[in-house]
Amino acid sequence: MKKFFSSIIGLALPAVMLAQGWPADYGGVMLQGFYWDSFKDTKWSVLEKQADELARSFDLIWIPQSAYCGGQSMGYDDLYWFTNYNSSFGTEAQLRSMIQTFKSKGLGTIADVVINHRKTMSNWVDFPAETYKGVTYKLLPTDICKGDDEGKTLEWAQKNGYELSVNGDTGEDWGGMRDLDHKSENVQKNVNAYLNMLLNDLGYTGFRYDMVKGYHPKYTGYYNAIAKPQFSVGECWDGTPTILNWIKGTAAGEGANNQIQSAAFDFQFRYTVRNACNGKDWSMLASYNENATNWPLISNSDVVENGIYRRYAVTFVENHDTEKRSTADQDPLRTDTLAANAYMLALPGTPCVFFKHWMAHKNDIAAMIAVRKAVGITNTSNYSAGRYDATYFTANTTGKNGRLFVILGNTNAYKPNDDNWKEVLDGYHYKYYMHRNMETAWVDRASGEYKEGFTAKLTAVSMTKDAQLVYTTDGTTPTAKSTKVESGTTLNIDKDMVLTVGMLIGDAVKGVVKREFTFEGGTPRPPFTPYTIKIHVKDPGWDNLNFWCWVEGSDNLCTENKQWPGDAILKDKILQSAGKRTEVMGDTFYYKEYTVKDYDYDIMFIFSNAGSPQTVNLGPFDKDVYLELAEDQPGGNLLVNDVTKKYTNAVNDLNRQQEVTSVKYVNIAGQVSSRPFDGVNLVVTRYSDGTQSTTKIIH
Repeated sequence: MKKFFSSIIGLALPAVMLAQGWPADYGGVMLQGFYWDSFKDTKWSVLEKQADELARSFDLIWIPQSAYCGGQSMGYDDLYWFTNYNSSFGTEAQLRSMIQTFKSKGLGTIADVVINHRKTMSNWVDFPAETYKGVTYKLLPTDICKGDDEGKTLEWAQKNGYELSVNGDTGEDWGGMRDLDHKSENVQKNVNAYLNMLLNDLGYTGFRYDMVKGYHPKYTGYYNAIAKPQFSVGECWDGTPTILNWIKGTAAGEGANNQIQSAAFDFQFRYTVRNACNGKDWSMLASYNENATNWPLISNSDVVENGIYRRYAVTFVENHDTEKRSTADQDPLRTDTLAANAYMLALPGTPCVFFKHWMAHKNDIAAMIAVRKAVGITNTSNYSAGRYDATYFTANTTGKNGRLFVILGNTNAYKPNDDNWKEVLDGYHYKYYMHRNMETAWVDRASGEYKEGFTAKLTAVSMTKDAQLVYTTDGTTPTAKSTKVESGTTLNIDKDMVLTVGMLIGDAVKGVVKREFTFEGGTPRPPFTPYTIKIHVKDPGWDNLNFWCWVEGSDNLCTENKQWPGDAILKDKILQSAGKRTEVMGDTFYYKEYTVKDYDYDIMFIFSNAGSPQTVNLGPFDKDVYLELAEDQPGGNLLVNDVTKKYTNAVNDLNRQQEVTSVKYVNIAGQVSSRPFDGVNLVVTRYSDGTQSTTKIIH
């Protein structure tokens, strides 16, 4: 069966395309508003403060499951559905405030819905009872699939006098928590009420369904037919035929009326981009084995029915399950993050940008999104691959307002084959061209907050090839008398401004665009001066003490030993060269020094006893800190208390403000020196006021 990678023009779509599940011709872009263990960066209160910035580029933001899970959690071990929304990301009040603020800015919030499985409380089968609006909702042992956890749950239940459902699982089994029987009327009652609450009480716009391969797709169709979310996307983590069949399967749900009820993440799109980037072979974006079945949903291949289901494709290049984590390599995109996002944002489907990528490259990604939206690319737009080989790849997408040409890899290897294209973005391993019939002025920088000064390139995208540009920097609309420049002119942006640019054709100003540029304090921040911090850990009484650390929002490990569990400070109770020891207020601390290299260089840590036990993720830290293990240790990873204030106050008391006149070190043998001895030292410091202080250190 021959596969074609070409645009399909004027294709007659089947009646099923009139279905629900995800809007047709949708031009929005989604943000995955978290990453794994992003407990600081994506707190509800932190995200809410970014609403204006996020709403400039995004239309939807997907956040973690937002109810309490019994402790620090990313939300996938869901425990409460109705009554407790004080999660690891904030309180219920903060959640509601964030959702409403987003909504007021035109940004819809997507709930992470985990209904394949559910956590229990004190034993294998006891779910919480929750009363919501006068009705008590509770799942029962008979709501658990009889084959759950490969039969282990049934074995436990029979020994302890409980009965499970008589029904087997309608999808894949998973042993992490109890698999729910979606044939159960009680499960359906609970899920339907839960989804209604998410939409109509908390104010969510739609759903991201977790682990949908765990139950038949018709149940997603049934739940959505009742709840009627504006947006629904399933995590069907598999090859394209399975994903496509899952999408179609949602039409079989009761009440779905044979209409598709949900989109799905286009995992094969992600794998294709990962392979091309990591393998440094751009032809992988277009070249497949003749019998391949792993074509992206957006593709013009008969394997995925010639792209007619691309409306239901939510494309992505990284997520919380594929990213490289601090303690696991996972399946990450290792290179060309910008090119991967440029490819995704130039093609049909609904793109979902990963939060770490946004944090690291927000100005670049915002500029890509601005081009996409100006051209009018939607989830059903047509596209075709152009020329390509291992060193580069090109594609051409037709939007509602014009056309976009993208080249990836060696961007100097090829240019559009006629003179009707105008370059509008140029980045590392990607370029965007707009067709001249767009008839618009363009600025290659998106509106937003910038940290350093930059240059902005002004371009006239017009069939009138000698069109000039006029601009203002005070937000007023330019006229023929405004400052005039040639297309291709660059401006230095080093202060807050509202830049408005138009094309001057004859005496008329056309195709006006506006950019709002801001800097914290109104001007770019000064160059950063690196500095050193010390991370102190109070002696935990372990034989070994390892420091594992990384820079938040990146894959940059700052441990010297790049293999888990990281740098050994203690090994078999012996102090190693990687660390140092000191005493403060009679307590022993082990510490290591780190260099903060940039304004956003926030360092995260895990401490462990040669790997186990280990602490929870700690940080980010950008200054000296003193830490000690919490006395009350719950199950799981160990909690840590920040005791910096207590111990730095003690240190500051010893470090008097008077001028130091002399310092001497005394060892346990009574020897005196101007330098510290190995082992225990008494440090005697004399000050200009005649006083002295004595402290003990271990060098």
